[in-house]
Amino acid sequence: MITLIGTGHVFDLSSALIENLDEKQPDVICVELDGQRYNALIMKHTSPESYKNAKKNVPIIYKLLARFQDNMAKEYGVNAGDEMLAAIKYAQSHQIPLKLIDMNAQSLFTKMLRSMPISEKFRLLLSGFGGIFVSKKRVENELKKIEGEFDTYIEQIGSSFPTIKRTLIDERNIHMAKKLTQLTENHQNIVACIGDGHIPGISKLLSSDNIEYDTIRLSKLRERKTDEFGTASAHFTTEYKAP
Repeated sequence: MITLIGTGHVFDLSSALIENLDEKQPDVICVELDGQRYNALIMKHTSPESYKNAKKNVPIIYKLLARFQDNMAKEYGVNAGDEMLAAIKYAQSHQIPLKLIDMNAQSLFTKMLRSMPISEKFRLLLSGFGGIFVSKKRVENELKKIEGEFDTYIEQIGSSFPTIKRTLIDERNIHMAKKLTQLTENHQNIVACIGDGHIPGISKLLSSDNIEYDTIRLSKLRERKTDEFGTASAHFTTEYKAP
């Protein structure tokens, strides 16, 4: 059985995520990261200055996305990527294998920008600068719309940004679904912490391969109240090892 847990990098989800991991008792935990982003996430929390220097060499679009995530995460009282870090720490403290199932983000962005028409780049740049100033209230309103009409939302992305949809959504869905399918050969109980937007696409791919799965969507994860879970995360170790 594969359990897909839909996360969002800017929300306070760590306690709810830990609660679900406790309930599922997985024999392997997967996260939507590649080796480079895994190392960057660890560096961000252990050596902030080195992390700042490393960010200087990434594409401008990547920087805009990271800035938006950092700004929104502050609105929710967390750091961007805290939920992934919680899953990593949980795997390490419970001696559960951790698998990185995503494609290399920097290579994807390079590929995407090279194949993207000028008009689409211009639209992306404008939306990226605008996104820096998006309010928490607007994010909440957009989430409500997306939850009710997700397929329509994805179609709109494909219409305005076809290269982005193909590269950052469709291709990654295929890659992650294959990774998860391969893991079923040696594992009975798999939990994958992935961006909520990938769940519909990956679910369809798993269904087409007759792979048994369950989903916990972001909306359900956010319904859980943090104060119900105590301080489980306080007992995690801070030793990080590349999986």
